[in-house]
Amino acid sequence: MDFFSYRQQELFAEELAVEELVARYGTPLYIYSRATLERHVNAWTRAAGQHPHLICYAVKANSNLAVLDVLHRAGCGFDIVSGGELARVKAAGGRADRTLFSGVGKTSAEIEQALAAGVRCLNVESPAELDRITEIARRTGRQAPVSIRVNPDVDAQTHPYIATGLRENKFGIEWSEAAPLYRVAAARPELRIMGIDCHIGSQLVSMDPLLEAFDRLLTLVDSLGAEGIELHHIDVGGGLGVRYQDEQPPEPEDYVQALLKKLGDRKIELIFEPGRSIVANAGILVTRVEYLKKTSEKNFVIVDAGMNDLLRPALYSAWQEIVPVSVRDDIPTETVDIVGPVCETADFLGRERELAVQAGDLLAVRSSGAYSFAMSSNYNARDRAAEVLVDGRVAYLARARETVAQQMAGETRLPD
Repeated sequence: MDFFSYRQQELFAEELAVEELVARYGTPLYIYSRATLERHVNAWTRAAGQHPHLICYAVKANSNLAVLDVLHRAGCGFDIVSGGELARVKAAGGRADRTLFSGVGKTSAEIEQALAAGVRCLNVESPAELDRITEIARRTGRQAPVSIRVNPDVDAQTHPYIATGLRENKFGIEWSEAAPLYRVAAARPELRIMGIDCHIGSQLVSMDPLLEAFDRLLTLVDSLGAEGIELHHIDVGGGLGVRYQDEQPPEPEDYVQALLKKLGDRKIELIFEPGRSIVANAGILVTRVEYLKKTSEKNFVIVDAGMNDLLRPALYSAWQEIVPVSVRDDIPTETVDIVGPVCETADFLGRERELAVQAGDLLAVRSSGAYSFAMSSNYNARDRAAEVLVDGRVAYLARARETVAQQMAGETRLPD
């Protein structure tokens, strides 16, 4: 699963003690494992085998430049949803021609930026967006590579906030409108049709909805081909889940082999957009216990990381394992809520956990590599945490801890 493990009751990140990293960089602290990142990318690469494919890491999951650099070196392309993410990919050494631009709200400036950079494909999510891309391509003299994101109306069986493939969701083109929109695109010389795209949700732990969506895509691919509209790739999106607690998500090998079986002898490239399945278990968030607080109802462990550092528990009621950095056997275990310093009742990292802990101890929130720092904020004027990338016995400061001065750098007072 990952390269975070205990040695004589002390938690290590690869070959470095987590406590040593905290002594060097402080808390709250995100720690990422290069070996885990590479292991997860390699699992996808092996799964696809010799079939033409491209693994486009979903930058939204974790956009740290060091992480993107590792994934680029491991052979990944990228899936982006903003001009800022495109700039990050380029800064990390990634190639625009291996980058897909997704998202429902691309601005004119972002479309121009993407075409100028030479992205592999723009995933179109509405007729209005297709019109805008056409106009910009005509004005700039560039032929725009496009793929249409189809909404297959498949229940992803996941949290409603991260389900994206139903008719009531904002994403993609309705199934009944997809073929007519392809015909419109095929008639426009400003556009070059590349493929078809689908993404039905995140943290999927069953292959059934993924395969149901793929079946629908194949039906459309075949019918368009019969009309002379040739598609060069099928982008099946991302969404494959990870194990936070007791989930049993499919392995990439099983998933990809099931897709290849359905694909049969069709000579078409497969594109994958994994995010969480690559980075989630490659990271931990380390936090220090500030206080123990007992009330008539609860035992609270108050730590220095809050919902501004890790929003998933407050936003989704997400469960992530919380473990001691140094295992104690000198005090009894208690049932506790681990809460942060932010002034919201929703500011918790974990509820009803069994821990032996005292003030000053360090705790690690596992599976914090995805949608964690990426969703962090300055709420309560709190500085965003530092990020460290561990590579064997070496630690790199991937992002320095923010300062209050940096928070206020773009602000001004009113004149006297």
